Amino acid sequence: MNSAEKKSELEKIAAEIAACTSCKLCEQRTKTVPGAGNPDAEILFIGEGPGRDEDLQGEPFVGAAGKFLNELLASIGLKREDAFIANVVKCRPPGNRDPEPEEVETCWPFLQRQIETINPKLIATLGRHSMNRFLPGLKISEAHGNPKRRKDGRVFLPLYHPAAALYSPSQKTVHLADFAKIPAILEKIKSTPEPPPPPPEQSKLI
Repeated sequence: MNSAEKKSELEKIAAEIAACTSCKLCEQRTKTVPGAGNPDAEILFIGEGPGRDEDLQGEPFVGAAGKFLNELLASIGLKREDAFIANVVKCRPPGNRDPEPEEVETCWPFLQRQIETINPKLIATLGRHSMNRFLPGLKISEAHGNPKRRKDGRVFLPLYHPAAALYSPSQKTVHLADFAKIPAILEKIKSTPEPPPPPPEQSKLI
């Protein structure tokens, strides 16, 4: 799929998300937040769900946590436009509560299609909820900053959610250290031969 085809497919997914009324999150949303960024991104960041600012603007990570994410990207020479940023759920949970299982399941096909369309080299999960969706059973306090390759060949990098640093400024150092690993991780992925395609039952996302 070339860049134009990817862009067209992502716009189609976004339109479907905007029209979605399959779970109760649609009832209080201002705008859907499908995700945004470079269709050809080598790295895809996935958070948990939109907050108040994101719900108002329809863009991911535009509040205080988003500003810190911009700083983290700049620390490794990237801009938001270089990556693609999305969330597990595409509408804001009321009061910024955790998404409920059925809400996550409803949004899951949209995220799967985004991943398949962008086909990033690296998927960075932001926060434990996003990490547990892809890499269940891990503790973020132990897994953060350590890339994991799944049987389907996808490489994931668990990261703390940028919002964590807003409540604990001392954690900024940890965030910066984890982000500093990203360029080398990407280079290693690109220099490592791709594994053979997995059997069909392993090719699905967890």
